[in-house]
Amino acid sequence: MFNWLTVLETLGYILIFPGFLFCFLVGLFLSGVDRKIVAKMQKRVGPPLLQPFYDFFKLCGKETIVPAAANKGMFLAAPLVGLASLIVLQMFIPIFNFTAFSTMADVIVILYLLLIPALAMILGGAASGSPYAGVGLSREMVTVIACELPLVLVLLAVARTVGSAMGKGLVFSMSEIVNYQSANGSLITHVSMIPAAIAFLLIIPGETGSHPFDTAEAETEICEGLLAEYSGGPLAVFKLSHSVKVLTLSSLFVALFLGGLGGKIAALVGSFGLSAAAAGMIGGLLGAIVLVMLCLVITIVFISLVHAITARLKVEQVFKYYWTVVTGLALLSLVLAWYGF
Repeated sequence: MFNWLTVLETLGYILIFPGFLFCFLVGLFLSGVDRKIVAKMQKRVGPPLLQPFYDFFKLCGKETIVPAAANKGMFLAAPLVGLASLIVLQMFIPIFNFTAFSTMADVIVILYLLLIPALAMILGGAASGSPYAGVGLSREMVTVIACELPLVLVLLAVARTVGSAMGKGLVFSMSEIVNYQSANGSLITHVSMIPAAIAFLLIIPGETGSHPFDTAEAETEICEGLLAEYSGGPLAVFKLSHSVKVLTLSSLFVALFLGGLGGKIAALVGSFGLSAAAAGMIGGLLGAIVLVMLCLVITIVFISLVHAITARLKVEQVFKYYWTVVTGLALLSLVLAWYGF
């Protein structure tokens, strides 16, 4: 029998929370905070916090120009595919004890979905026919390759730590990883997980293309690179995807390393003696608020601060940095986890 309530619930997950509306509002808010913090650290007034929202709607109202040499279908579809993959990814990431699609979420799926936005940018740049975009897409490919190895090692370290504790070898289920932390405390308190947590935080600005890792766009060198030929709505969607990816990766860090907070939130809500439905709603709301606060801290410390105090790196510096320092931290964590430290 067709169940309308299930359909409405699924649409609510996709369109409102933790889907499009949540990603849109929180992602652009984090972008606004980043710009404001950087401006203050550079002794500038800076734009208002809502400037990313103004920019998005202004771009949506402008004309979309498709280059004559472009593959029109690929050129226009690329930003939409990238944004859609991030929204789906956000629904797979547990928000403490809440997950929209908990039975289907695992680390492997998340790893694949994280690649799609970068591939969408590469395909969009290639479809534009611009030589500037050609330079940008080659740099983006280098950045993707540089970040992928340490990210995989971090995820393996987490899977090994949880799997060893549960007697399963490797655990790739996000729900099991979060449930383990709710019962036993956050993974970041494990000695073996500290290097992995640091490595993941260092991966975030590289994966999002934030300064100083914005080598693919490098506006002072290659005129926005991959986005050189984009305008109007498609450019707005690419800008939105950048903001949402900051939220997505920060949420993933919280789920992987700070999931133990979910148990504390559940215990706090349970102490009020509420009904199961009310406790679930209040717990979900508190979890979302705590998540946004943690994402805000991560954005300020590991994106805004780095942006304000460093010069933009060259592409070979990005590659060397991720395959030496960050990969070394992730590998150290994996070795410690494998031998039970």
